[in-house]
This record gives sequence, C-alpha cells and structure tokens, in this order.
Amino acid sequence: EVQLVESGGGSVQAGGILRLSCTGSGFTFDDVDMGWYRQAPGKECDLVSTISSDGRTYYTDSVKGRFTISQDKGNNAVALQMNSLKPEDTAVYYCAATFTGDWADPLSSCSGGYVHWGQGTQVTVSS
Repeated sequence: EVQLVESGGGSVQAGGILRLSCTGSGFTFDDVDMGWYRQAPGKECDLVSTISSDGRTYYTDSVKGRFTISQDKGNNAVALQMNSLKPEDTAVYYCAATFTGDWADPLSSCSGGYVHWGQGTQVTVSS
C-alpha cells in the first residue's frame, strides 16, 4: 500500500521560509513521479511542483524562483523548499505520487483519481 506522510508546515510572516518534507512507503521512487499540490479555502486544488523519477522538475508560474523541489531516493523522500513566502501561498499542501507520469491541474479537490495523496499540511503566511 502506497503511503505518503508530510511534515514541515506551519505559520510564517511574508518573506519567510518553510520546508515541507514527504516520506513515502509501499513503492520505490524509481517507479513514480512525485509532486506537491495545494488547496486554499474555497479554491481548487492546484499543482505546485513536480519531480520525475529521473529528476526533471516543474513549477507553476507563481512559485518559480521561490520554491525548489528535491528528492532523496535513498530515503524515499521528497522535499519542497519554500522561500520568500507570500500570503497567497497560504493553503493546505499535499504530497502526491503518480505512477502514470500524468498530473491533472487543477482538481476540484486534493483527493482521489489516479494520484496517491498524503494527509496534507497547513501553510499559513501572514502579511
């Protein structure tokens, strides 16, 4: 069974830094692409960043230059380094894994489909 567990959320002021981590079990990172979605209250679930099994990365425009995704295959972990945080980054962030290489964006909710999901971690950025 695929399981994803996130950690590292919290509350910071604008301009602050947070690092999200996600540890996976029940699969090997060579078989999946990993990513992060986020969902703010009343909004859709948006794809933030992905990293393929061979290390190719994707970032949505609003986080380019501020967020960095990385993976540690030895520990089955993926991280999202978030710098220069803005109030509009406030959301629940979800670690996700897909065996198909496809990422739907946006989604109505961060659940279901062919993506495996973590439980989510809250990120709050105050102005």
